[in-house]
Order: sequence, then structure tokens, then C-alpha cells
Amino acid sequence: MRVEADVIIVGAGPTGLMLASELSLAGVRPLVLERHSQRRATPKASGLGGQILQLLGYRGILDRFEAVGSKNLVPASLPWGGVELDFTPLPESPMHAMPIAQALVEDVLEQRAVELGAEVLRGHAVVAVRQDDDTVTAEVRGPEGAYQVTAPYLVACDGGRSSVRAMAGLAFPGTTYPEINRFATVMVGDGVRVLDNGALDIPGLGRVEWGFTRTDRGVFAFGPAVEGRPLSVFTTEDELTEYDDDNPMTLEEMRISIGRVLGVDVPIESPTRLSRFTFQARQAESYRAGRILLAGDAAHLFPATGVALNAGMLDTVNLAWKLAAAVQGWAPEGLLDSYHRERHFAGVRTMLHTQAQVALRRAQDPAADALRAVFRELLSDRPALERMGAFIAGSDVRYPLTGDHHLIGGFAPDLTLHTDDGTTSIAELMRTARPVFLDLADRPELREVAQEWAHRIEIHSGKTDYRPADAVLIRPDACVAWAAGVDEPADPADLRAALTTWFGAAQ
Repeated sequence: MRVEADVIIVGAGPTGLMLASELSLAGVRPLVLERHSQRRATPKASGLGGQILQLLGYRGILDRFEAVGSKNLVPASLPWGGVELDFTPLPESPMHAMPIAQALVEDVLEQRAVELGAEVLRGHAVVAVRQDDDTVTAEVRGPEGAYQVTAPYLVACDGGRSSVRAMAGLAFPGTTYPEINRFATVMVGDGVRVLDNGALDIPGLGRVEWGFTRTDRGVFAFGPAVEGRPLSVFTTEDELTEYDDDNPMTLEEMRISIGRVLGVDVPIESPTRLSRFTFQARQAESYRAGRILLAGDAAHLFPATGVALNAGMLDTVNLAWKLAAAVQGWAPEGLLDSYHRERHFAGVRTMLHTQAQVALRRAQDPAADALRAVFRELLSDRPALERMGAFIAGSDVRYPLTGDHHLIGGFAPDLTLHTDDGTTSIAELMRTARPVFLDLADRPELREVAQEWAHRIEIHSGKTDYRPADAVLIRPDACVAWAAGVDEPADPADLRAALTTWFGAAQ
């Protein structure tokens, strides 16, 4: 049997399901193939954070995640490489977060993808892929037997051990660190006292402050404890043991790990989350091999928590509209290749701060303690703290695009817009994932140029209380592709060149 699709997506995790939604918004028919028949019980990511939250707001679906998880919040501090980053001195935090289990993220994204017309098949394993000049063919083993799927393109979203990446011959160089990290949400048992400042009084050990406690056997960490509430606990130990992800961690394994690190038994009970993971620093040399592309963990693995899920979902937002243009036959030359160029660049930025965390986290000698102390002192300065927060959030990424306006290559700011039809915002304009040309200063010569691409883009005019540019061209992924300076002359030829680069020939 042979099945046809516009795009084959291998893997129904958050990356694959986000890609399915974005492709469907762009008018493309994706087929998602997931080898597991049911969602995996082993918990992985536990939240969304940084730039992806603003993007979900721009798509108008952030409230769906809040309905099943928790509200988008501004954390007072974040753990970073064994150091707590305290954002309370800042007037506005550069980092937002939403605690939510990965399974709930997948639920919301799958519902959204199916609503938009995507098909998700579980229990369908891709066992081989081949491509020619025009198509990719996936050999699939499903519940009712083997069959083939063909499509113009295939995207591997099948995780760090991606079989598709290996079949495509894409190298995945990097480092696996010899440590096992364990995380649990538990209640502390009898004998452990919760102190007023959130510290714990542990029998046989004494007072342990919240944050990171280092011993010569590893690291133990927990958030501020509150009497009667679940507590998040974490351990890191150097181990060479290879654990199978299909065998979930147990409460006893977590208890024994804490005992090894601290040297005393700490009673814990009533777990609501138990997980273990290793840290790797790996990035594919190329995110594309012909008609096969990589996204999410199949493209990169970062040696720190809290970044991989967000980076993978942002990969798909960058990729989807470009892939749709290729499928629909109007993509200008080089458009699809810009996916690797831009997201590999963003991945290098993320790798930079996560590998820096490794240096702070793993070293255990007095020199490392001194380095952490100096780092804390530097981050008491507001500019450094703001810069680090933007670094972690991913909001400092500026793709290397043509043009010298400070907005170009970055994420479009969410401006409130006053138009003849009422008040709207950039976030509302981006809900359909269509490109937008926005005139903020009544520049008819620029609107006239944009009108030549009215078949590809939306054209809007409005006023705003804060005008960072006279006009902006915003791609579907909310990246600013071109901008005109405030009260400065702008060459219509530059706008025409940007429109041609990203959206093909004029009508």
C-alpha cells in the first residue's frame, strides 16, 4: 500500500506536533508518524519558557496551555549552572516560564494540529527512508502491516537518537557527559522539618539550604520548601551506567541517589514526577540532506535543562512556512536552505550558554567555587543580569539578515496598534501565520511596493504609542525581515529586494 502526503513528520513529540500545526496553518497537509502506540509515561520536559511563550501568544493559543497547566509566570530566580539567577532587582524580567508537563503540551498541540487538518498515526514506525530528485519515500511498519508513504519532504522530529538522521547520513558530533541527573516531585517524609525560610532540617545532617548543595559525591538541589506541599528535588552524580528510557525511574532509585550524594537517608514519598536524564552537547552539522530535514532533538541536544523543548518548537516555526512555500511551488531560491542557516545559528547560541553551565556545574574544586562566586557578583549588575536573562530566553537571537536596522533578524515586538478599524496588536496580526507589512508612519511609497505582493502578504497601517520603525516587514515566524528607520528616508528598492528574497516574485 502507498500513501501520499505533502510532508511526512517522523515523531509526535512537541516538535513534530508543533510543526504539524504550523504546516497546516500554511495550507499544507502533513502526516505525523509516531512509533509508540501511546504517549510515553516517562516524563521529560516540565515547562515552557522564554521566546516560545510569546510565539504561542502570537498564534492565539497560549490560553490553551494555561487552561491545562499553569499561568505564564515571571520566576523570581532561575537555576543556571549551579548558580541561582535572581531577577528581582530588574524592573521587568527578561524571562517568563510556564510549568506544564510535556504530556499536556503534547495534548494541546495534537488537538490543535488535528483541528487544522493534520493526521497523526501512532504505532507506525519508520524503518527506512529513501529519496530521489522529487520525493521522499518512508517504509513504515504499522499495526496492520508494512506500507509506504511518499511526500515531497520529510522532517525528522524523532529525538536525540533519531533513526531518520542516521538513515539520511547526517553527522551528529558532540559530547556525552558522564553524569546522571534525577528529578522528582515528592513529599518529604517523617523526621524532615521544613524551616521558615524554605530550608530543610534533615536527621543526621542538619540544616540544608534550598538551592544547590555540593558534596564530593555529587549535587543535591531543591526549591524553597513549603510545609505540606510537594517539593522538587534533584541530584547529579557521575555515572557510566546506561539507563533505558523505557524503564522509568522509581521512588526508591531517587531516594538511594539522594542518600549517596548527601551521605544520609532522606525519607521521601508520594511522587508526582520521577525522571532521569543525561546531558549531551551535540548539534547536527547540517539540518538538511536533500528532501530530509531535522528539527528539535534530532538536530541538537543541549547540556542543560529548560531549553531543548523551546528550541525545538522554535525550529518548527522557522521551518514550516518555508517548507510550505517549497511544497506549494513558490519558494524563492535559497529559502528552504535559510532554515539551516538561521536555526543552526540559534542552536550555536543556545549551545554556548548551556556549555557554559557545564563549566560552572561540574567543577567541584575551590577554583570552581571561586568562579561561581565571581559569576554571582557580576550578575548583581543590572545590565549583565538583563543580558543573561535574554540569553536564556532566546530573545537575544538576531538572525544574520541583510539590513542595519536594529529590529531586523529579531522577534517582532508586540506593539498595540491604533487603526481606522479600532485597536489591534502585532500579536493578533500574527495569528494566521501570514507575512505582514505594517506601515506605522503613513509611508505611501512603501505601501505601494508592498501592494505588489498582496497575494502573499497582509498589508496593514496603524499608529502606535511607541514607534521603533516607520514600517516593518514581518515573516510568518514573527521575525522582522526588513524595517525602515523612524523619520528616515527608506529606499523602496530595499523593501522590494526583501519581499523578493522571502516571498518570491511580485504579482
